[in-house]
Amino acid sequence: MSPASGPPPLTPPPPSAEPAMTQWWQWQGGTDAVANSFCVIGVGRFGGSVCRELVRAGQEVLAIDLNLRAIDELRLLEPSIEYRILDCTDEEALRAAGALDVGTVVVAISEPIEASITATLLVKDASGSRVKQVISRASSDLHEKMLRRVGADRVVFPSKMQGTRLGQELVRPNLLERLRLDDSNSIEEIKVPPSFVGRSLGDLNLRKNHNVNVLAAGPANRLMVNPPATHVLGADDLLVVIGSSEALERLPTA
Repeated sequence: MSPASGPPPLTPPPPSAEPAMTQWWQWQGGTDAVANSFCVIGVGRFGGSVCRELVRAGQEVLAIDLNLRAIDELRLLEPSIEYRILDCTDEEALRAAGALDVGTVVVAISEPIEASITATLLVKDASGSRVKQVISRASSDLHEKMLRRVGADRVVFPSKMQGTRLGQELVRPNLLERLRLDDSNSIEEIKVPPSFVGRSLGDLNLRKNHNVNVLAAGPANRLMVNPPATHVLGADDLLVVIGSSEALERLPTA
């Protein structure tokens, strides 16, 4: 583990340690490792929630912030998380930190707007960037338009989407809606995973194989409640399933 991953109290990593820490993102190698890694720029309330949800789901996350206190507060809750303390408008600093070597970057800062826009542009278009998806936080409609113009693939408003929910969607892109029943159980509406397409519910036997029950299935707006075992799932179908949160999170997404 890199020197930056030690226990609090925290201090910014020395410049001489950067090459070794950058290797943390490259040691696994391969396209899959890049696609399944994340960087969150700005770890305030919204960005910190995204980080915690991703770490909870077992994902690799690099946290970036210029504010040491924000990093301290995050690592009190997630001591093992990788972090860098740097200016997100500095292209070379982002490159050295490994922020251009991840699959998805969440630009969770909204102020100052110039920093948000610059960071979005850099991680998307910097020379040699391997980033496939940039999700940026906006504070206004105008801010959203500017972020999209510089390359943001998706723009979110914290007033409409919590950081925890965004983290869940990043890990499970086919999750559409979740109704939490209690601390352990939920109902979810999901897009049918590609591996389920063309198979009947009886063949899949989700109760036996995945410990969840199917409440409804079918195309959007034409869901069949309590579908028969003979129902064959189509590529555009949705599933409404109920079960423990752990069982639901283990359902395939591909």
